[in-house]
Amino acid sequence: MDLKVAFVVVCLFALAITSTEAVIPKCCMKTAAHVNKHWLMKVEKWYVQQSSGACDISALILYVKGQLKPICAPLKVKTLLKSLQKRRKRHNVKAAF
Repeated sequence: MDLKVAFVVVCLFALAITSTEAVIPKCCMKTAAHVNKHWLMKVEKWYVQQSSGACDISALILYVKGQLKPICAPLKVKTLLKSLQKRRKRHNVKAAF
């Protein structure tokens, strides 16, 4: 009976650890002073970090192909990123014909 209780306690402990890790957000502490246009061309996905939540600053978090860690960029880069992605998408559609 003690082995079953110990197993349940270990399982509950493991569940508690994994659920608390999911709650802790990963925030950008500062943004890059200069964002290379070459990086923007290779962005695979991105999202906006809001300062109104758990994070202290607003930032654009960029996941760049070939980079191990995401890049924290200022929000003003968002308009340039969208236009580059739109241009790349148009170019890919024309190349398909």
